Amino acid sequence: MAASLENADRHPLWALQRHLVERHVWTDLTHAFHPGQPHFPAFPDEERTQVFDVAADGFAVHRHTIVGQWGTHVDPPSHFVDGARTLDAIPVDQMILPLVVLDISHRVASDPDAVPTLADLAGWEQRNGTVPAGSFVALRTDWWKRWPDAAAMENRDADGVSHAPGWSREVLERLVDAGVTAVGHEQTDTDAGSSTSAGDYGLELFWLQNDRWQIELMARLDEVPEAGALVVASWPKPREGSGFPARVFAIHPAAAEPSDPPRWA
Repeated sequence: MAASLENADRHPLWALQRHLVERHVWTDLTHAFHPGQPHFPAFPDEERTQVFDVAADGFAVHRHTIVGQWGTHVDPPSHFVDGARTLDAIPVDQMILPLVVLDISHRVASDPDAVPTLADLAGWEQRNGTVPAGSFVALRTDWWKRWPDAAAMENRDADGVSHAPGWSREVLERLVDAGVTAVGHEQTDTDAGSSTSAGDYGLELFWLQNDRWQIELMARLDEVPEAGALVVASWPKPREGSGFPARVFAIHPAAAEPSDPPRWA
């Protein structure tokens, strides 16, 4: 039932929610996690057992045994930095942010070792304006389309070296200077595969050392605009947690937006 005009006037957030639902696209950026999925090689696989069954017990309950960094997940600063912010210390007002999508998928298609450059960032800003402070910057590589093929995600050569895209130091430094709150990416790690194959996770350390957080193993960034969307990222609240599966989605305008403004404007 449509909200009454009176309710829209009295409760502007209700009107905003209806406006977002009726006039925007909601895109899930999260992989559904499951046993056997791609994951960091040192981690054990998920174990899932059914504790109660609807047919036998009247209700269903599963037990999930997983590491915190499982599937689409959040890494707080404490993931790499002893004594840094843990998951429960990240405030909820950081869980809905302006979404900036930095697209290097065209280069990754021909060079899986590609990383973003300052020229990529400058190009985004020429088209959209300055990257906003307090935003979430996601690296689009289209690597998510390889999920859930672990070999395709790792993309190792005959010598065992992984060829997968990652961030670059110069871009992450610029994002720190710009006051960006969080980053996200579609591949398994912040660092490119050639670096992680050598045991180098310096970019992830750099980002988390600067009291930022990140989302790894995102999906469907090709379905959201490079600017103008909101990202919502949420997760459970384990005390002093160092990582957990996250649910992440984007809200962005439909292609043809009605001309009349929302009542809450």
